[in-house]
Amino acid sequence: MKLLTRNRMLKIHRKCYAFLSDAFNHRKAHFLGVSIGKGVRLLGALHLDIDPLAHVDIGEGVTLTSGTTFNPLSGDRKMTICAERAKAKISIGSNTGISSSCLWAKESITIGAYVNIGANCILMDSDAHNLDWCVRRSRELVNGISIDVLTAATAPIVIEDDVFIGTQSIILKGVVVGARSIIAAGSVVTQSIPPDCIAGGCPCRVIKPLTSSKPTSK
Repeated sequence: MKLLTRNRMLKIHRKCYAFLSDAFNHRKAHFLGVSIGKGVRLLGALHLDIDPLAHVDIGEGVTLTSGTTFNPLSGDRKMTICAERAKAKISIGSNTGISSSCLWAKESITIGAYVNIGANCILMDSDAHNLDWCVRRSRELVNGISIDVLTAATAPIVIEDDVFIGTQSIILKGVVVGARSIIAAGSVVTQSIPPDCIAGGCPCRVIKPLTSSKPTSK
């Protein structure tokens, strides 16, 4: 009886936390100018860092979660959306699910529909710092921002429809992951991956093609 009562209490706690965090995150996202479609769920401690001139679009039926309450693989990492610069763009297609991952765009990150991104993944469309050590050492500022950061190379990321990215994978600048492909857990993706394959490793390489299958009704 005690175990049943405890389990019920945990379920009630989870439902209450989901409801309250979702309501709070929606308010915060709207305040920051995020475009949110119908049926979006924003569960847990969502971190948003969005330039006033950036554009973030979350499509219908998307679920973003933070923490082990919703995914035991997440640990204490928050789901993070960072559109750092003016005109930076982040787009998440309909019915996509992402757990405790970081989307960090200086230029553009586009995620298609029906994508699954596992816990603690990182998608970053820049090198974050200049690759020249002399520039990194420099203390020069432009409008209050380090020239090291400003001159870091960027290139858009595109994750096409129905992709599955395994936990703790890293997707780097300029990568396109083709539709329906699977990225193995812990991969570091430095180059584009074609559609309909399984890929993995560091650096990520195609392992084998996927056999075609008919889509189920959505």
